[in-house]
Amino acid sequence: MKAKLLLIVIILFSIIPLNAQQTKGITGDTNWFSNWTNFTPASTIYKDANQIITGIIDTDLKLTKNNTYKLIGTVYVTNKAVLTIEPGTVIRGDKESCGTLVITKGCKIIAEGTAAEPIVFTSNNSNLMRKPGDWGGIIILGEAPINKIGGVSFLDFNLDPAVSFYGGENPNSNSGILKYVRIEYSGHKINALKELNGLSLGGVGNGTKFDFIQISFSNDDSFESYGGDVNFNHLISYRATDDDFDFTQGVQCTISNSIAIRNPYSSDISGSRCFEIDSYDKIENADVTKKLTKITANNMTMINTEDNNQGLVREAVYIKEKSCFNLNNSIIDGFSSCVLLENKIGAFPANLAKINIQNIQVNRCAGVVLSESTNYNPELSAWYNSDTFSLELTKSNSSALFIQSDVKNSPDFRAKNTNPIVSIK
Repeated sequence: MKAKLLLIVIILFSIIPLNAQQTKGITGDTNWFSNWTNFTPASTIYKDANQIITGIIDTDLKLTKNNTYKLIGTVYVTNKAVLTIEPGTVIRGDKESCGTLVITKGCKIIAEGTAAEPIVFTSNNSNLMRKPGDWGGIIILGEAPINKIGGVSFLDFNLDPAVSFYGGENPNSNSGILKYVRIEYSGHKINALKELNGLSLGGVGNGTKFDFIQISFSNDDSFESYGGDVNFNHLISYRATDDDFDFTQGVQCTISNSIAIRNPYSSDISGSRCFEIDSYDKIENADVTKKLTKITANNMTMINTEDNNQGLVREAVYIKEKSCFNLNNSIIDGFSSCVLLENKIGAFPANLAKINIQNIQVNRCAGVVLSESTNYNPELSAWYNSDTFSLELTKSNSSALFIQSDVKNSPDFRAKNTNPIVSIK
């Protein structure tokens, strides 16, 4: 009898659709936020800097945790040098000189912290005086392809053009590793219309490792990729002023098990979203024979932390023409809609085939996929309401949806298990 019952159970599980068994949102056997993250960095007391980093680093250099470093001005790592940073090291960016770290093409940064001893890049201002934009940020320039004419470009960040170019022909190029790293209060304003990002990647290849990175209170984007071929895991973007994840210039990216935590009172009026995806900044600058931007996002959680529908609440994802976006097994909570399409994207099957959202829980959102051109919305609604996409529309509050949604109290944004497996004896 027990053998027959076991056989029935095996058969039942074998015919259940795969999507029904897949976890939505960020996942893990334990809360991977534990120990290394910080959601209240304004009140954290860091040691005063006792070492200064400035100018050009053209030979291998190691930063150690027994020192605290002050980053003054734009610091360039050049000449194929490797900058190694020991776990537990703190680097504080200077506000007056816009402390910024640039890893130039052919160089590497090896910043591999641990959960117990993360590496921290933060403001040099004292606790309670820190604000978004206190210092520049981190820029990594690599040798992977971009789709701009000529295959090489420069970032518009007032950098030295002799060493600030990026792009090439090697998608597998290696610019180092960032693991268990926090970047706080970056995004210094360069001029009235331009700020730096938390982490800017130009033509970075997939030999570079990005895992367990938290960017908090960036004054512009948290993570921005200009071309290249990158893989991201365990990223946290917290209260970015602009976008959490921004992609352009033909970047090929897989981002997994990552979260954007937005606050509508921290948003930029220009249009701040969890994802902004386009294939080029200007069509006249693009090499249309090269790859267009393609993003595959798995087990993402995108959350708006306010429940009162006030502040600048926008769409979770904004997609421009000729870009590909695949979103799988994810949770989107508290936005005006899940996805907004640029008005140049017509509601034709050939266009919509590039935008695939599969097995998504859309919670407290006013729409699923909408267009800037409202004439397309009836067709979009009919397309994405198909059972093919396995979309779940819910209206739960955050405390019911997540294990612990209070960012001030050891947050755990894994989804609560509402369908536990019942053992059969």
